Amino acid sequence: MKYWKYYLVALLVIVIDQLSKWAVHRYMPLGMPGEIPLLGDWFKLHYTLNPGMAFGVELPPPYGKILLTSFRLVAVTGIAYYIYKLWKQRAPQGFIVCVAMILGGALGNVIDSIFYGILYNNAPYGSPTPWFHGQVIDMLYVDIYEGFLPSSWPLMGGSHVSLWPIFNIADSAIFVGVALILLFQSRFFAHHEAAHPLAADDAQAAQTRRDAEASEVA
Repeated sequence: MKYWKYYLVALLVIVIDQLSKWAVHRYMPLGMPGEIPLLGDWFKLHYTLNPGMAFGVELPPPYGKILLTSFRLVAVTGIAYYIYKLWKQRAPQGFIVCVAMILGGALGNVIDSIFYGILYNNAPYGSPTPWFHGQVIDMLYVDIYEGFLPSSWPLMGGSHVSLWPIFNIADSAIFVGVALILLFQSRFFAHHEAAHPLAADDAQAAQTRRDAEASEVA
């Protein structure tokens, strides 16, 4: 598989992510008035804006968002280069596809941060510039639980908790890519070692030599 095809995987994620965000912005009101149940009250479409990182965490204004977006740009550049490097090293295709999904998801949210303050006029009030201050559009709402924990529970008993992640296609691509790498890492790299037995043998021989040298010194 040519290396540029992995970038097409990332591009596909970006296109689907951006189209979904455009549709939500175009056709759904913000918040509860526009909420659309998909699986009862458990899974819904819910248009909301995220000004910062995961879980709405923000860096201090006025330039925290610019720093965050700049860091994301550096990170996605590194991931893009890493994909090419993995291809050169003949890493497993499945592993590279997962990394490409992570790249597409990261770039999808970077586009929001850079351009949405201009395109959708959603930069927070008081932002020094709409550029690099766009808010990420989230819409996939999983309403797991909201209420008070039993008072008999240790530490958190009697407290109110809300477990309701709201995310988007880009976030989903990142999560799925990471999850697949964790689930199938042994299969990915077992295939890689089988495809390069000489490299594995050389590594084992080098380790044997180091062990022998250490025994002689001792």
